[in-house]
Amino acid sequence: VQLQASGGGLAQAGGSLRLSCAASGFTLNNYAVGWFRQAPGKEREGVSSISRNGGSTDYADSVKGRFTISRDNARNTMYLQMNSLKPEDTAVYYCAAALSYWNPLKPYAYGYWGQGTLVTVSS
Repeated sequence: VQLQASGGGLAQAGGSLRLSCAASGFTLNNYAVGWFRQAPGKEREGVSSISRNGGSTDYADSVKGRFTISRDNARNTMYLQMNSLKPEDTAVYYCAAALSYWNPLKPYAYGYWGQGTLVTVSS
């Protein structure tokens, strides 16, 4: 089971980035998936999550209206479209997978994690 996150980089405030997370070794559509982030000196926090069939989504209040999570089960890939980026969005972003959509913005609910991808937003 492997998750590979990509798409991070440097963006200006107000700009956009799109993160991708490709799964290998398992079928992603059997899992709920989520995005988390961790800024220096802070705890890992839930950003967004989506259920197995895409019918349910959750967002942290700080990103509602700016970020959109999606998944393409045919490609075994999930995405996070980040618009109107702010300097406080700067963090390492992680994708994760869970067998059930339970406490979907809590890191402890996820058993599989990808490596992080760094997002830096300049003011």
